[in-house]
Amino acid sequence: MSLLCWYIFQIVNNFPGPDDLRVFATVVRKAGFSAAAEELGASPAYVSKRIRLLEQELAVKLLHRTTRRVAVTEEGERVFHWAQRILDDMDQLLQEVAVTRREPRGLLRVSSSFGFGRNVVAPALSRLVEQHPGLQVRLDVFDRLVDVAGEGFDLDVRVGDEIAPHLIARRLADNHRVLCAAPSYLARRGLPRTLAELPAHDCLVIKERDHPFGVWRLRAGAQEQAVKVTGPLSANNGEMVVQWAVDGRGIALRSLWDVGVHLRAGRLVQVLPEWRQEANVWAVYPTRLQLSAKVRVCVEFLQEYFGREWAEPTS
Repeated sequence: MSLLCWYIFQIVNNFPGPDDLRVFATVVRKAGFSAAAEELGASPAYVSKRIRLLEQELAVKLLHRTTRRVAVTEEGERVFHWAQRILDDMDQLLQEVAVTRREPRGLLRVSSSFGFGRNVVAPALSRLVEQHPGLQVRLDVFDRLVDVAGEGFDLDVRVGDEIAPHLIARRLADNHRVLCAAPSYLARRGLPRTLAELPAHDCLVIKERDHPFGVWRLRAGAQEQAVKVTGPLSANNGEMVVQWAVDGRGIALRSLWDVGVHLRAGRLVQVLPEWRQEANVWAVYPTRLQLSAKVRVCVEFLQEYFGREWAEPTS
């Protein structure tokens, strides 16, 4: 069904409007009324009412509700697939119109990792909405990789070069991770001379998004090597690991954007400086949104912003 045909069908047959379809699709995607209400910025009671009215209009039961979860009926699955197609067509129409206006409008949903999102992406997006008042931006941060399209995000700003082939990615900034430790730790435990010595040291291990826990893959020129490390402290948050490193608790592998200020101040020093791990900054977005005015403007803005803020690799 084309978008135009759907509009005609809606007018003639009093078919449900796009707002109710969007509420229903969000409930299915989030598997719950409360989670859908949070994403939509509405109350659970409002979401429940819209679903009830949609079921009455279509004369079918769309959802099985229990105290713990929401399950989609067979009829609900069919309605969900049609709703997704209709909503995608509508979004594409609105975005193509926005492209011709050259001024992005509407809600832009952005995801990123904890530390990078809070310390780097958030200030950049603040400047973005200042320049484009027609945009509303929602930033969500996670300690895992997100399914950009499946979870309803327009854009994921991530650190790391492993990008799924079905996604579009544009490099926003050059970055790499370095080994570093506090002078107090190195004075106490000694300076490692080779990667083979790292397992004998206190290494500050982090589980962050897609990075393997306790395995550091490093490169020196054409040589690449993986080393298994351990230590008394580990976390799933990079900011805590950096603080532990500054406190002299061990050796960390962190991005230059994260530890550059400590390296310049002497609170940290590089260890085995010939070894590094590529971790560039990327904008990742679904194929169906590649013509989106709001995504295009955001990506171009972030490229310019990082180019200006990170004029030097360690800035």
